[in-house]
Amino acid sequence: MNMPIPISRRAWLLIAVLLPLLALFVWVALRSGPLAPIKITVAKVEERSIAPALFGIGTVEARYTHKIGPTAPGRVAMQAVEVGDPVQSGQLLAQIAPIDLDQRIAAASGGAARSDALEQAATAQIADASARATLAQAQSLRTQQLKAGGWVTEAQVDQRRQELAAARAALAQAQANRTAAAQDRNRLGEESAGLVEQKPNLRKIAPRAGLVVRRAAEPGTTVVAGQPVIEIVDPAQLWINVRFDQTQSGGLASGLTAQIALRSRADAPVAGRILRVEPLADALTKEILAKVMAERAGPGEVSPPPACPATPEAPKPPSKKLSIVEKIKKIEEVLESVRPMLQRDHGDVELADVQGKKIYVHLKGACSGCMMEAATLGGIQQKMIETLGELVQVLPSSHMPVEA
Repeated sequence: MNMPIPISRRAWLLIAVLLPLLALFVWVALRSGPLAPIKITVAKVEERSIAPALFGIGTVEARYTHKIGPTAPGRVAMQAVEVGDPVQSGQLLAQIAPIDLDQRIAAASGGAARSDALEQAATAQIADASARATLAQAQSLRTQQLKAGGWVTEAQVDQRRQELAAARAALAQAQANRTAAAQDRNRLGEESAGLVEQKPNLRKIAPRAGLVVRRAAEPGTTVVAGQPVIEIVDPAQLWINVRFDQTQSGGLASGLTAQIALRSRADAPVAGRILRVEPLADALTKEILAKVMAERAGPGEVSPPPACPATPEAPKPPSKKLSIVEKIKKIEEVLESVRPMLQRDHGDVELADVQGKKIYVHLKGACSGCMMEAATLGGIQQKMIETLGELVQVLPSSHMPVEA
């Protein structure tokens, strides 16, 4: 005889909870557990050459800078150009008012005239001393003849010889005075001529065509000889002063090609070439300095504008828009790539926050408060732009906005 087993209400509730949990466990085991299918990534095999690349940051600088200033002390009377004005060769840039140049010219001219008078006086003294020496020599010979006949004493002969020696000494002194006066006259004449030559130099003229980039002294400012008043550069002669990590710059040499990416035009790299590698490295940052010259733009191309930070070797940005998770992952990858370089200098970096186009990082160790902090953030920012394919700004965590 079969007896039905009564099931309580609590048992039904327990079964109702366990069955969904068991089903969920089976689903997880089949989808992501050891029984889940293995995801296989298929990649196309390609054969192509791999060229090594080196990353560096730099700034656009003028290859030749002309610092124009006076050759004598003076006061800036007038500035004829403003910063940013193009100038032509021979154009007036500034006018310097002399302080005591005219007085110095007058003093030098007066000194030269006095030396000329002294030279004439010395010439007259030479004539007088020469006559006295001739007379003394004749008297000395006559006295010696009289001594031979016994007409004079030996003392008289010695006296005539002493008179002859004194006359010859006076002649030599007069000749030396004339030589000194002539030398002094020539010196003062050259000094006066040099001061006169400085007067045209008070008009500061552009030595060549260029662009005014600095007015170092405004009208009314007193300047000394050699102090620059205006600086001009040739905008057609620009290069990029690039810094490369010393530990990775073994193959760096002049003549190598480069890709220049301006921060204002990160999506439009410009072709360039390494013109020179500096023989001395920066002892503080342990970086090699190189000069990179942009290739001349052809028809329809855009030349790099002046005075804009630039970085060579920038790859093309990816076209796919990244999700926030992918973006943070790539940001972490960039930080991981630069971390060994910073750790060699006893520094470090970590991600603090991402707020739209602004990425906040926390510099640690020797990098915190370092004088090269701006350069370090600039290099990280350029790598972020290359990797993310969009313009972003990397800022220190101290710039994060404070929530109210």
